[in-house]
Amino acid sequence: MSASYDRCVVAPPLAPGTDTARGSLADDRAAAARYRPLRVGAWTADPPVVLAPMAGVTNPVFRSLCASFGPAIFVGEMVSARALRYGDARSWDFVRFGAHEAPRSLQLYATDPADVRAVVGRLVAEDRVDHVDLNFGCPVPKVTRRGGGAAIPLKGRLLAAIVAAAVAAAGEIPVTMKFRTGIDERLSTYLDAGRIGEAEGCAAVALHGRSAVQFYDGPADWSAIAALKEEVRTIPVLGNGDIWEAPDALAMIERTGCDGVVVGRGCLGRPWLFRDLARAFGGHEPLPAPRFGEVAEVMRAHARELVGFRGDERVALREFRKHASWYAKGYPLGGTIRTELGGLDSLADLDAVLAGTDPSAAVNSAALRAPRAKGGRRTRVALPDGYLDSLDDDSPPEAHDSTGG
Repeated sequence: MSASYDRCVVAPPLAPGTDTARGSLADDRAAAARYRPLRVGAWTADPPVVLAPMAGVTNPVFRSLCASFGPAIFVGEMVSARALRYGDARSWDFVRFGAHEAPRSLQLYATDPADVRAVVGRLVAEDRVDHVDLNFGCPVPKVTRRGGGAAIPLKGRLLAAIVAAAVAAAGEIPVTMKFRTGIDERLSTYLDAGRIGEAEGCAAVALHGRSAVQFYDGPADWSAIAALKEEVRTIPVLGNGDIWEAPDALAMIERTGCDGVVVGRGCLGRPWLFRDLARAFGGHEPLPAPRFGEVAEVMRAHARELVGFRGDERVALREFRKHASWYAKGYPLGGTIRTELGGLDSLADLDAVLAGTDPSAAVNSAALRAPRAKGGRRTRVALPDGYLDSLDDDSPPEAHDSTGG
């Protein structure tokens, strides 16, 4: 079973540079003054910001790094409830939190209420979590073709059963849920999903303003977030999608009326976004984007902690490669440096590559809004055979193997 990760990343402080962030907060001060702290059960997020769970990214090291810049609720990577229920050791390794993490937030993906009931009950009984989030938005084929993730809201009765099982097993621990607008433009599910979450006892619901078929392509539909907020009145509604810079969070709250924001790809390679968000919600101007020398120090701290967490330098640095590319995005480093960052195998490699960079290099401000990580539109969403034939059916999709994370 998993052990706690007892280290806390302390990022090097970032000094002000000379670049200016996009726009000014002058027009957003009214929005900043009107926001309220986010309440999720017994927990308060001030400002009302949540780190989105991202597979392969939001491990304890990354969460701790982000938390060193500013406050939020930091949610861990998605893990399969079925895999946990049947004792898959690799999946239990995801149930790891830093000694200072509060709340300890875990996202579960499930297709069977029995799995959720058993796993949430155990997590609560063993005092492993303070907050459980349910994933009903993952568009990845290996999840949706099993009837999980974004496929679940198509079957409202099954969705309700899963949520009810989690809430009942959680007791005083808050349960939230995250979902998308639907499968595609024809199969919209988000309003029903929000109503179900509210009716079955969720502490909050979060909407990613894209359909499953969009994956991460195209602009997020903030109007859907506004419509959900009109529909769901008794619990907080959070918005997710296109929070690239701090003013975007204020704009989303102002335009949609949502109660808080969920930040995903915008913080990849930019954990200091949480500092900027705290300043924005406090009505302060954003600090200038860091010069690359400061970014390099954050990279070194991140990589060192990842080595300690993984216990294997080569494994950790290979995992860090994607982070290195995100940190470098928008800086004029040259193709050779970028290629070398993509081939890191050791901390010595990282130091050698960074030694060849210009610490005074400034970021291209346009790159702050450039998409990071996943992208690309799919032509269809993979679903189990016959899944659309009986949407009122509340029976779980056919059980899959116990490691189905």
